[in-house]
Amino acid sequence: MKLPDYYEFLQISRNAEPATIYRVYRFLAARHHPDNPETGDAEKFMMLKQAFDVLSDPECRSEYDAAYKKEAPRPAPLSSSIDFMDTVDGEMNRRLAVLALLYLQRRTNPYRPEVSLVEVEIRMGFPRDYLQFTTWYLSNKKYITQADNSDFTLTALGVDFVESNRANIPVLNRLLTAGTDSSTKDGVAASEDLTPTYAPIFVPAGNGVTQGNGANGHRAM
Repeated sequence: MKLPDYYEFLQISRNAEPATIYRVYRFLAARHHPDNPETGDAEKFMMLKQAFDVLSDPECRSEYDAAYKKEAPRPAPLSSSIDFMDTVDGEMNRRLAVLALLYLQRRTNPYRPEVSLVEVEIRMGFPRDYLQFTTWYLSNKKYITQADNSDFTLTALGVDFVESNRANIPVLNRLLTAGTDSSTKDGVAASEDLTPTYAPIFVPAGNGVTQGNGANGHRAM
């Protein structure tokens, strides 16, 4: 039988602290308790109690994590379906993929929005040396921040960019919709999607996103 993903059910990071687990449990328990006439759900309440019983006990949590890790293989790295190495287009793809990874982390794990450099390497599928220019650019655009321990976090400006441009850049929309697990078929044209025929997008010094005008437009990415 497939193990339930308790972290996904609670919408918390797999590295969540005990205090966070308890706080989320209390919040969801009040929502799903069968006595709640508006949002009560006996099935979800039972699942919630199971999740809390396992994750609140260090020994049980350790055993659960080990079993789940063995059962659930990692998704294929993004480099298997998206070209990250082809000059300018490859660099554009790298920036979009990093933004998508950090956006999904912030949306699904608001209590721990950070993504480690090691995790970015694994999900992208190539060494960190190829990410230096990408992360330098995104940091200086203030789309992301990097902590002293090398963890990356998406900023509010980065959120604005992703949400304002996902409809204009198909590969970004697919990365977000598919949870950054693109199919090979989608990935074939990924670099083409990043060089669209419409006017490129740029982010000025002020707030908001505007359209460039023909040859005078500038790319944000």
